[in-house]
Amino acid sequence: MRTDVTLETEFQKNIIAQMQAQGWQLGSGKDYHREHALYEADLLAFVQSTQEAQWNKFKGIFPNDTERHFLEAVLAQLKKADINATDADSRRFGTLGVLRHGLRTRGCRFSFCQFKPEHGLNPELNENYKKNIFRLVPELVYSPYANKQELESTGKQAKKWRIDLVLFINGFPVATMELKSEFKQAVHQAMSQYRKTRLPKDPETNKPEPLLTFKRGALVHFAVSQYEVYMTTHLNGDSTYFLPFNQGTKEQGAGNDVPEDPNQYATAYLWSEVLTPENLLNIIGNFIHLQIDEKEDWEGKKYKKESLIFPRYHQWNVVTKLINAALEEGTGQKYLIRHSAGSGKSNSIAWTAHQLSTLYDNNNKKMFDSVIVVTDRTILDAQLQDTIYQFEHADGVVGRINNKEGEGSKSEKLAKALEMAQPIIIVTIQTFPFVLRAIENSANLKQRKYAVIADEAHSSQSGSTARQLKETLMLEERQDEDELSSEDILDAVMASRKGSENLSFYAFTATPKDKTLQLFGRVPDPSMPPSKTNKPEAYHVYSMRQAIEEGFILDVLKNYTNYKVIYKLKQKIEEKDDTVDAKKAKIKLNQWVRLHDHNISQKVRIIIEHFKANVMGLLGGQAKAMVVTSSRKEAVRYKQAFDKYVAEQKYANIQAMVAFSGEVEFNENDTDSTHLIGQKFTESNMNPNLKGREMRKAFDSDDYQVMIVANKYQTGFDQPKLCAMYVDKKLGGVECVQTLSRLNRTYPAKAESGTFVLDFFNEPQDILDAFQPYYQTAELADVSNPDQVYDLFEKLKATGVFTWAEVEQFVEAFYAKNKSAAAVANICKPAMQRWQLRYNSAVADYEVTKQRLEITKRINEPVLIANAEKEFAEAKKEREVLEIFKKDLGSFTRFYEFISQIVAFDDKELEKLSLFARNLRPLLREKITQDDEVDLSNVTMTHYRLSKLRQQDIQLQVNSTEHQIEPGNDLGTAKAKEKKEDFLSQIIQRLNEMFITDNLLDSDMVGALNMTVGHLEANSKVMKQFENNSRDQVMRGDFPDVVEDALLSADDAFKEIVLQLFSDAERMNSFKSLAYDVLMSSRKGI
Repeated sequence: MRTDVTLETEFQKNIIAQMQAQGWQLGSGKDYHREHALYEADLLAFVQSTQEAQWNKFKGIFPNDTERHFLEAVLAQLKKADINATDADSRRFGTLGVLRHGLRTRGCRFSFCQFKPEHGLNPELNENYKKNIFRLVPELVYSPYANKQELESTGKQAKKWRIDLVLFINGFPVATMELKSEFKQAVHQAMSQYRKTRLPKDPETNKPEPLLTFKRGALVHFAVSQYEVYMTTHLNGDSTYFLPFNQGTKEQGAGNDVPEDPNQYATAYLWSEVLTPENLLNIIGNFIHLQIDEKEDWEGKKYKKESLIFPRYHQWNVVTKLINAALEEGTGQKYLIRHSAGSGKSNSIAWTAHQLSTLYDNNNKKMFDSVIVVTDRTILDAQLQDTIYQFEHADGVVGRINNKEGEGSKSEKLAKALEMAQPIIIVTIQTFPFVLRAIENSANLKQRKYAVIADEAHSSQSGSTARQLKETLMLEERQDEDELSSEDILDAVMASRKGSENLSFYAFTATPKDKTLQLFGRVPDPSMPPSKTNKPEAYHVYSMRQAIEEGFILDVLKNYTNYKVIYKLKQKIEEKDDTVDAKKAKIKLNQWVRLHDHNISQKVRIIIEHFKANVMGLLGGQAKAMVVTSSRKEAVRYKQAFDKYVAEQKYANIQAMVAFSGEVEFNENDTDSTHLIGQKFTESNMNPNLKGREMRKAFDSDDYQVMIVANKYQTGFDQPKLCAMYVDKKLGGVECVQTLSRLNRTYPAKAESGTFVLDFFNEPQDILDAFQPYYQTAELADVSNPDQVYDLFEKLKATGVFTWAEVEQFVEAFYAKNKSAAAVANICKPAMQRWQLRYNSAVADYEVTKQRLEITKRINEPVLIANAEKEFAEAKKEREVLEIFKKDLGSFTRFYEFISQIVAFDDKELEKLSLFARNLRPLLREKITQDDEVDLSNVTMTHYRLSKLRQQDIQLQVNSTEHQIEPGNDLGTAKAKEKKEDFLSQIIQRLNEMFITDNLLDSDMVGALNMTVGHLEANSKVMKQFENNSRDQVMRGDFPDVVEDALLSADDAFKEIVLQLFSDAERMNSFKSLAYDVLMSSRKGI
């Protein structure tokens, strides 16, 4: 008779056969103790074969019924598990606790499984590892109450429910599996079975089922069919929540592809990869952990809940791949992990950090002396500490370097942590450069190996900062007494570009930029250089599409509504019509309109009414919204208009907070702001209800419903109750994805109610273009052209600002053993003077020729006008050539530092010019001329209309080939060109014919500068040095250190600025110089 292969029993037989081939032993339900939920024979066999001395000791205490007494002690430890406990001590109990911690009783100490030893130096442990017993029991009747005795004693009897497969390790239940054949029933029927009939309490007797009780019984429960797998770690009746445990498809969607081998099931990875004896034991030892989360009920009451975390498939897969790759490839590698929001990156990083920190190579040598985790997320700090403590059972494994913990400066803490080879060191992006200094200052540290894990890595973390680390590590091969010439150091620098054998980099990000892909991505054909047909790719991907389809994040592009502003301006006095730079005037006029009272008040009315009608009633009245503005001044005006409208309408329970960095002051050129001049606005004085609370926590409370932001909280801010976003800012690329993704966090009932985006600025197509590249696999359109560096090299030389002899002299002096700061400065001076002389002359010519042109226009003589226009154009061109030269110096340095990490140039001339350009650029100072200012005092608004265009769901496309990440291949192509000069009236006329498209962002640099100057003024020692010494002397005193300390102690608002300053010595020096000038100016005004 032919076998019916569509039956569930055939599916079960195939799984059992394959698992037996991998080392699982087939067991029987007869040997399972239902009440104890143990396969007792295996437990006793493992203990007696691996711990004979301890067993004999225990036997001496209980010579009679030794096994019964032993099992009672084990059972007592299992039963101590409390499903409601949230304390660390309770983690020693239950199945996971007993497998991890073992049992101490009557002076005896037993372990119940032997995890794979980290190295081969202890033969006994390796032998015990081989003695683990992996048992597979099919069709297990699990309930202790499904028998006649129960019926006779209570009058009730549990149903004889069977579980298709149960897995045991050394007698302890670790996993259950309910199987379904898709030919008969879908996988969702298995989940329904767990919810309806596999209950932690038997409904007939109301007694707990040991095998199914959270913490006490099996660790994980799988619902499995031929097509899909789902899992849960906590059976709770109808409230049981299943997570997908699928691989994902080749098109980065949810589910599983048809396997390449037609004779394998699509879900075979579950038993052939994940549940192999070795891998399952590793998951129990190094992945599964208990996590305490703070939850909130519908009434807003907060409580703690402990969850058992079992890795999702992509998490297990990426960590396993990274660990195996480290063993196979050694140190000195780069890995780009592109995991979407909702992927559980925090846990993936914690597991990776822990397993890298305990990794030994085949020669039993530790792979990494320290694992350095670079992150700005404080939540990751605590999560790493808690998660890793559960694996290690020891303090001091994880060290956080900050101002709050421990004694001494950050530098001292870092040096100590590195010297002690602390396994895992957590630093912020701003603190990361201090790691380099600590390594550089210690001959011992230079010989060690490090893994750097970057959380949300972008190229800013990997440019000059990473280069400094590589350079430091590459110099280890030299003896301290060896004299190093400038050539030696150049060789080391160039070698460092190719990668250090001592440093491995693991970059985790959801939205890689083009540089990140090129720096950390891997080309399909390593034997060939990167090219359009050999583009770098991420090492591992969990896509936005898969996260949305699996329900871990929401699709924020549904319910997208865009508005358009149309306005008309005119001049109050028509005769007063100045000649202005067209582009600058257009930008200034747009900014003028954006700050106009009527513009802001109309948008605020729409925002509040939409929020009141559509949002505030969601999530049981807990829904929140965010308003994204394009400048700090706009944020201030929005907050004022918001408060005013709410008060006028007498609306209750709609309160807004405003978030921006530093202090905001208005001036006479700001629209409708006369009444604000002389006032200073800060987060503190604009949010009086904060009452000392951190803004994130205050916003999570019932005190605030709306957050108005200016370049803050648009990344890394997780607020699941955020349901609406009102955008009044140009968004594009990564910034667009990161900003709108603040809405995508899940929350009970949020998926049903949906999210809202109201956009006053952007076009739907622009939003689609930003999101589409990250929907599936982020793919480069092309790679950067490395030959651009030669073009820019020649362009810089051709200006005649510097001579090559000066470059050679500078490099020699810079790398001299006893480097002289004076010599370095003196070598740069001739080039600086040439540029300054030509620039001053060009500016003077510009002013003179402009005045001459204006006079000839009044005379209205065509020949004279034509000659004057030609002279004026030549003067403008010369000025622009010199300004572009300064920009090109920076472009050359940045691009060379980036591309030389990918391409081995082996060209010392490029290295020399990069060093020279980096130091020359800050010495070149431009002037602001009168025509750079645009007077708008004569402008007024006559008409204004804010129109709703369309509400729609923006549809992300599968397999779109049009949307790829473009590399920057237009480096150094700027040329001096004619600036269009128009009468202001003509510019206004053109603006009235189109929508607003340009935007001027306020720089947070001002806030950072004000904060820094405040720190300087508060330091009496620095101020005494400042008032009694020259500029050079002040800069050699405490002034620079206090500036750096101020920046390192700054809050998250300035993190991008701080990162850029510490990653670029040129920028930092310029910033310190500017701080000095501002301080000098303020002292003169006193």
